[in-house]
Amino acid sequence: MGIFRSIELRAASVARFADVGVRQTHGENAVDIAVETELERLGRASGSLTVHASLTGPDGRSWQECAVCSGGGQALAFHVDAPQLWWPNGYGEHPLYALHVELSGTDGAVLDTRDLNIGLRTLTVKTDPDEWGSKFEFCVNGVSIFAMGANYIPEDSILTRITPQRTEQLLRQCVRANYNTIRVWGGGYFQDDSFYDCCDRLGLLVWQDLLFACAVYELTDSFAQSIVAETQDNVRRLRHHASIALWCGNNELEWGWSGWDMGFGNDPHRRADYIKQFEWLLPQAVKAVDPDRFYWVASPSSGGGFDDPNDQNRGDVHYWEVWHRLKPFTEYRKYHFRFCSEFGFQSFPSPKTIGAFTLPEDRNVFSDVMECHQKNGTANGRILMYLADNFLYPTRFETLVYASQVLQAEAIRYGVEHWRANRGRCMGSLYWQVNDCWPVASWSSLDYYNRWKPLHYYAKNFYAPLLCSAADAQGLVSLRVCSEQLRVQKCTVYWQLRGAQDAVLLEGQQTVDAQPLSVTPAGTVDCASWLTEKAQRQTVYLCYWMETEAGCTPVSVLLFCKPKHFRFAAPELSLSVQEQEDAFILTLAAEHMAKYVWLDSPDFDFILSDNCLDIVPGRPAVLILKKSDISRAVQADELKHLDTLCAYDIR
Repeated sequence: MGIFRSIELRAASVARFADVGVRQTHGENAVDIAVETELERLGRASGSLTVHASLTGPDGRSWQECAVCSGGGQALAFHVDAPQLWWPNGYGEHPLYALHVELSGTDGAVLDTRDLNIGLRTLTVKTDPDEWGSKFEFCVNGVSIFAMGANYIPEDSILTRITPQRTEQLLRQCVRANYNTIRVWGGGYFQDDSFYDCCDRLGLLVWQDLLFACAVYELTDSFAQSIVAETQDNVRRLRHHASIALWCGNNELEWGWSGWDMGFGNDPHRRADYIKQFEWLLPQAVKAVDPDRFYWVASPSSGGGFDDPNDQNRGDVHYWEVWHRLKPFTEYRKYHFRFCSEFGFQSFPSPKTIGAFTLPEDRNVFSDVMECHQKNGTANGRILMYLADNFLYPTRFETLVYASQVLQAEAIRYGVEHWRANRGRCMGSLYWQVNDCWPVASWSSLDYYNRWKPLHYYAKNFYAPLLCSAADAQGLVSLRVCSEQLRVQKCTVYWQLRGAQDAVLLEGQQTVDAQPLSVTPAGTVDCASWLTEKAQRQTVYLCYWMETEAGCTPVSVLLFCKPKHFRFAAPELSLSVQEQEDAFILTLAAEHMAKYVWLDSPDFDFILSDNCLDIVPGRPAVLILKKSDISRAVQADELKHLDTLCAYDIR
């Protein structure tokens, strides 16, 4: 509460801009740009004023327009042939055009200026009826994309610690994990201009909630006036950003009024206030200042009016049966959400992060200090419940932390790969959450110190533009290639069914032309005859990988039983290191199949090209470690002694 950003006084004596807005009309290989200005005359200002605007493209081309204004506003227009279109990450480049608008008086003196960077693109949300219900998908420049990313919360509980440099570092980690979308949660605050500038440059679409979350609001006259002013002020400030995909009225309020037990009560007046606020007052307020951008009444919602807001066949969904309701990961495959904008699973942060707020005697998940760094009630016990369902119980605290992170990564992967395999019906996956605001056990994939958990490495793979995934149905395994690319891509999918001592029982390959923005089947492997006995299901596994013109994807291992029942052999891992000018090349091999292999160091931080990966005999993993991704200078010998953990160690 209170003032938390810098304050300044701005003085003017003649006139200034009250508002500068930009609208785009796209035609055949051309864009018409309207620059709409609203002027505020001050004091005894009279006579004509001049508005001048210049537009400079990323290729250096420039346009100039000038108009004399005798009233309170003026519109200028640019016609841009052969525009360089702005695309989300993974679909193209993100070029920006620099717009400079200048107001001058009768004597030629400059009275006010505005500078905006704009991206030329069309962006809407399709909600047309279809065979399953109603679509909910982002459409950019005429292309329907699969939204991939996570929810963003405030980066620190102490707001003055947040800097543009820190925010950019976080957002760059999102891009490295192949995000194209980030949702700014309504329980936080509108971000600084630098946040949205960075999203523009990086090609991150922003789902922007208005600042209402999980609460009951009484719509008094003064409150209505306040929220309209707040909303319009920020929408005016941010509407020129190419990255902002939609405005969303609130987080989980419609859901809260529609049966979810959030303690809203049953007051019909407050329920009516909700409709007035989010389905009339705020949509009108947004439309008045940003008529071209999509407004969504709430998240989740099926379109408003308390009409089953979490319906899987319409709108967006928050799915929390896995985690909050203790359902197994397999529940994800029962649903084909149109757009899953929230779902998540917790883990503990890095042992180094835990070391920042504990003494050795505190390092038990039920210690007072550990429970103070857990704000989801009995969640530490919930993690252990899922652990018991999937893994043997670890005897070391560090292994327990690692196992919790593997659980988290597997839970989210299970959902995302299923939804991507149903592209067209489902068109979005935003997990909760990407970041933390303090060192804590949470749903994040990056902990407070931006240390990558296994989930963030998994996201880099399950959000890859080309994803090879497998789904097992009682020993019948379907392989498929999910593409978010705009061109056909030739891929060869390889698979091996291996048994005891990693012996190859069956193997095969299939070359496919992965169709753009589609899911392409890559064969079915019938493993059932090798899985008739319990002992077989505990020793047989399927490994698969994909080769494209860009190289090979990492090997993935599919088990036919829960990891706690699989008879892992000691993997006998070996690590060799080769130093180059700006990077180290790490080659990781195993004598026996190793699952969830995690590399770390207690002495320094680093980001690998991949981590928490599967390795099978004969297919070593070659990992790139850029020197710029290490927290301090290291020698090659230090890397040869990195700590390793894998599924075999969870015991």
